[in-house]
Amino acid sequence: MPLLTFTSDIGQQDFLVGAVKGRLLQNNSDFQIIDISHQLSPFNYPQAAYVCRNAMANFPEGSFHLVMVNLFDEKPDHLLLAKHNGHYIGCADNGLLTMILEELPQQVVALSMNKPQQKNTIYCTSVFADAFSAISQGKKLEEIGDANVSIRVKNPLRPMLGNNWIEGQIIFIDNFENVIANITREEFEEQRKGRSFKIVFKRDEVIEKISETYADVSEGEKLALFNSAGYLEIAINKGNAAGLFGLQGFSEKQLQESQYRTNRLFYQTVKVYFE
Repeated sequence: MPLLTFTSDIGQQDFLVGAVKGRLLQNNSDFQIIDISHQLSPFNYPQAAYVCRNAMANFPEGSFHLVMVNLFDEKPDHLLLAKHNGHYIGCADNGLLTMILEELPQQVVALSMNKPQQKNTIYCTSVFADAFSAISQGKKLEEIGDANVSIRVKNPLRPMLGNNWIEGQIIFIDNFENVIANITREEFEEQRKGRSFKIVFKRDEVIEKISETYADVSEGEKLALFNSAGYLEIAINKGNAAGLFGLQGFSEKQLQESQYRTNRLFYQTVKVYFE
């Protein structure tokens, strides 16, 4: 029974998530569909990449992953199916694939969209479902798509580095309004070099140690820890870090708009100083 994860920015307000899953099962009733999230923010590539990358890492090789995020960023004439480290990923050719993988895919083909009058979400689902079924039945990637495709590339959002500091962008705010920055434990320790540190956000908010759990501090106190995906997280024990500190997820649009403002009312970065 093939495992098939489904991630999107569709939301849960209408019929579309259910319709996509119905169309997948109509094509192949053996698919075991696992929802990752359908509440991703529209047009937020760093957030989508973070969620997809860290969910996929926990699935076995041979799993299929359907990613419907910014599906119609541009008028598509093809979709992508990639094979990377034993996983199959179907998504739009909008640059998100390389952000998820943090590198070029090991193999990728273009899936033809030969019915231009039907380029909607359900039609795209059918294209992906046909490809996933063909792979599950033993066909090779190059047998079901064009391997000569030149894909769009977007670089993953990386923290900025200096000799004595590292600055990360807020890429995700979870259901508890804990704030996750794109600084991994490995990057933190490599830049730290054994030195003491100060984690600074919203100008005068400072944290000087890494906690192991939320309970390491008193209720209502702020803390920093590395979450289950290994990323730096700012939280308040039984509180609301994002709301209290005025922190928001990274957005290219907001970043561009902020360049024209003299007073920013929100903060999208977390900076660590090493001493």
